[in-house]
Amino acid sequence: MIQAHQAALLLAAVVLGCALRDPGGSPQPDLDNKKHVELKMDQALLLIRNELPGENLTVYWKSERCFQCLFQFLVNVSHARKPGKPAIVPVSVSTQHDSILQINNTLEEKEVCRLQYKFGEFGNYSLLVKHTHNGVSEITCDLVVNKDPVDSNLPVSVAFLVGLVVIIAVSFLRFLLSLEDFNNWVSKAINSQETDRLINSDLGSPSRADLLTGEPQPETRCLPAPGYRLRCLDTFRGIALILMVFVNYGGGRYWYFRHSSWNGLTVADLVFPWFVFIMGSSVFLSVTSVLQRGCSKLKLLGKIAWRSFLLICIGIVIVNPNYCLGPLSWDKVRIPGVLQRLGVTYFVVAVLELLFTKPVHENCVSDRRFPFLRDITCSWPQWLLILLLESLWLGLTFLLPVPGCPTGYLGPGGIGDLGKYVNCTGGAAGYIDHLLLGSDHLYQHPSSAVLYHTKVAYDPEGILGTINSIVMAFLGVQAGKILLYYKDQTKDILIRFTAWCCVLGVISAALTKMSENEGFIPVNKNLWSISYVTTLSTFSFCILLVLYFIIDVRGLWTGTPFFYPGMNSILVYVGHEVFENYFPFQWKLEDNQSHKEHLTQNIVATALWVLIAYVLYKKKIFWKI
Repeated sequence: MIQAHQAALLLAAVVLGCALRDPGGSPQPDLDNKKHVELKMDQALLLIRNELPGENLTVYWKSERCFQCLFQFLVNVSHARKPGKPAIVPVSVSTQHDSILQINNTLEEKEVCRLQYKFGEFGNYSLLVKHTHNGVSEITCDLVVNKDPVDSNLPVSVAFLVGLVVIIAVSFLRFLLSLEDFNNWVSKAINSQETDRLINSDLGSPSRADLLTGEPQPETRCLPAPGYRLRCLDTFRGIALILMVFVNYGGGRYWYFRHSSWNGLTVADLVFPWFVFIMGSSVFLSVTSVLQRGCSKLKLLGKIAWRSFLLICIGIVIVNPNYCLGPLSWDKVRIPGVLQRLGVTYFVVAVLELLFTKPVHENCVSDRRFPFLRDITCSWPQWLLILLLESLWLGLTFLLPVPGCPTGYLGPGGIGDLGKYVNCTGGAAGYIDHLLLGSDHLYQHPSSAVLYHTKVAYDPEGILGTINSIVMAFLGVQAGKILLYYKDQTKDILIRFTAWCCVLGVISAALTKMSENEGFIPVNKNLWSISYVTTLSTFSFCILLVLYFIIDVRGLWTGTPFFYPGMNSILVYVGHEVFENYFPFQWKLEDNQSHKEHLTQNIVATALWVLIAYVLYKKKIFWKI
């Protein structure tokens, strides 16, 4: 009898459990479907509801930023079981850019509808595919927001505002301290408190009291000496370096702090060319200064070659980390890299200047033929060689036959260009690297793989692009010549910087047709296209113009805090690469899918390198190669 009661209770429990899990056989609410898909950073949940009876659907997807790309399969959705019982399939979609969705009839492969929408991070959406009820047999696709997304850009806005408030507060304090009346008031207040303390502690003495006169000290300001080092150059170098550290550490995992998949510009694409540009300016000023001190060109050539060799060797070590991974095979060593390109670029530009540059007092200062163009006319041999190098880049890029690819191809390959040239990533640039270096010695995870799903290795620091980095550095040399040849002629320097901004800007506009993808030569960091060089050089001249005016001319800013890492750039760059995965530059995050936590970690890590650079500067420790 007891066993019968227990069996009856067990049966009732089973029936009740089934009823609670599926009351009345009705489908789960939309918001409950999110448990089937685990969302990651930069993703949203899309519930595709097919209300079409007897018609299966196939959903395809592509990013709006993917130029001329094939649609990629997203998911299959079965037909509705009966009216009022739609088939529901949850799927995650990207929130970084606009998404283009195409819904096809699975059987006929016929397009049912297409829509473009910018999904928000961690949002919940429903795509309703159904017949209209206006008496016409039409199919509509409606997008409904079930749950609002989060504002993923809010942490960046907050960080920017906090930084702005700190800058304003510091600037205001410096302004107050520059006022004589306020400075006297502060000095008197401090001296009064110190005097009272001395009297109360019975430590007052004539010798101590003499130090407390309360008289304001005359303001002293270091004046530039012959061969002085411009703070604007070190500040600009520091800005580029700190941005480089920040984006290399992840940039909060925001897409605009990562490199572009192919054409176009993001913040991450700006920093390396700026660094190359400032290196060019420094090379000219350094070579000229050494020659003025009477150093022989042969001895200086040896130093240039040795420094270039060290940069290349350090770069190869850095780009091939194998911490705790065992021995690294020589067959897989990556050869190109950032420092390697800097080493080659430095060598070429420095040798050019060494061969043709004379000490300034023997050079263009005394040239009266074209005084308004002496920074250009006195460099005509260098300009001729640079133009020959650029002609070589143009010839190889647009005339070199590449097996299986159209001549002059500048695309990403993969699914771009409608999938016609899958293995043609980079055209001639990629082909030369594969031919001379081998695919195993190139970067295996190029940024083009993100949107264009490329399968072949491609190195953004490859051989052909190095030609244009030399051009970029030489434009930096030109900036250095303007600063030196027109020294103490502020107006002439500003006019020439402005002219270069305009000329290079016009060249960029002509090459790109003011378009991201439709120009003759699009702006492309992976290729280091000539339009990329002219565009970033335009930015460089404009930034240098502003920094020179507010730092070295008007003294409105000292360049702090960027000046300090700019004075120790090699140490900061190598250090941030080597210690990237070590505490306190990285730690375990509570939520690994949170932009806020990644951004906080990356800002702290970057700020630590600024602090390290400041401490080393104060202790007069500089790592020179």
